[in-house]
Amino acid sequence: MTEFENNHVESGNETMEDVLSNFQEVNVGDIVKGEVLAIEDKQAVVGIVGAGVEGVVPMKELSTLPVEDINEVVKVGDVLDLVVISAIGKDKENGSYLLSKRRLDAKKVWEEIEQDFKSGKILEAPVTNVVKGGLVVDVGVRGFVPASMVEDHFVDDFESYKGKTMTFKIIEIEPSENRLILSHKAVIEAEKESKREELLATIKEGDQIEGTVARLTDFGAFIDLGGVDGLVHVSEIAHTHIAKASDALKVGEKVQVAVLSVDPTTERVSLSIKDTLPGPWTDIENKAAVGTILEGTVKRLTSFGAFVEVFPGVEGLVHISQISHKHIATPHEVLQEGQTIQVKVLEVNPTDHRIALSIKALEVKEDEPEAVSEESYVMPEETTGFTMGDILGDALRESQKD
Repeated sequence: MTEFENNHVESGNETMEDVLSNFQEVNVGDIVKGEVLAIEDKQAVVGIVGAGVEGVVPMKELSTLPVEDINEVVKVGDVLDLVVISAIGKDKENGSYLLSKRRLDAKKVWEEIEQDFKSGKILEAPVTNVVKGGLVVDVGVRGFVPASMVEDHFVDDFESYKGKTMTFKIIEIEPSENRLILSHKAVIEAEKESKREELLATIKEGDQIEGTVARLTDFGAFIDLGGVDGLVHVSEIAHTHIAKASDALKVGEKVQVAVLSVDPTTERVSLSIKDTLPGPWTDIENKAAVGTILEGTVKRLTSFGAFVEVFPGVEGLVHISQISHKHIATPHEVLQEGQTIQVKVLEVNPTDHRIALSIKALEVKEDEPEAVSEESYVMPEETTGFTMGDILGDALRESQKD
């Protein structure tokens, strides 16, 4: 009889035969309790409780994690839950058994992981190694993260991930093959989707928020609002004319945007940068007060006058009657598009975004001015914001003076 058996014989109460008759049979696959009797040769010698026999647990079978020193994971007197792997020795009745704690622990972990998989639970675990094709993760058992499932963007080198604790979603599980495929990318995508839904439900027309320029195209810029990309059309970038978005913006740049419209169904968000900026007509009554002399550029010539840009995005009209003291049939006779000229402000209307300008008010009048005929005025060729009365008024007043 072994020392373990002797410890379980109560002197004077039970005979040896009584004790042996109470011992349970040990079979491969049984889950038993083993008391650690000794630690020797990188293995733990245990007595199987209730069986009256001993077994051994090799160091590699003590933990699901690599073990460097057996004394760090087990000591004499510990009682362990073990699974019987096989019988060793010729005398099976009194022989030893090969036992494992690792396989029992792994079995329990697999059962938990299967439940986590069914419930969609997100796991948190450390990356134990970087191998060709992905990451090795410890979730109690070995899990593998393919390179394509690490991030939602391309990663060239995964060495910095070793030792890092990350969150994962279970993609595939097969306990019988010890196969566990995980994805961190799926977690990121789920978080982004949640943020996107939340953002689309909260932002509304008129809101001003900060975003980051994500992509540039010829027709505009896509702005990342924190989970949702909104489009700033090129016409909404600035108050002045912008040929293409890259002329004014850079990828990664932080910008303030105003929400023009939101469509939760299509997830389309229209934005404007220029609506967050002071307009070119802001404070125009002070910048271009009546009587102010300004320098401007001739932008367009029409039959009734010239449109002159005096500030970026601000054009005023020099009526044909205010171009020269001499009679001219068309503005083309004395002006050219792109020409830089000086003008005097005659009238400012901030509400209607109109400025009346004069060139001749800065010129010396000749002794014999020519009469200006009302017949020289024609209907404006385009919508200018000026009424026919505005256009003809100065000419009529000048004619009456003469």
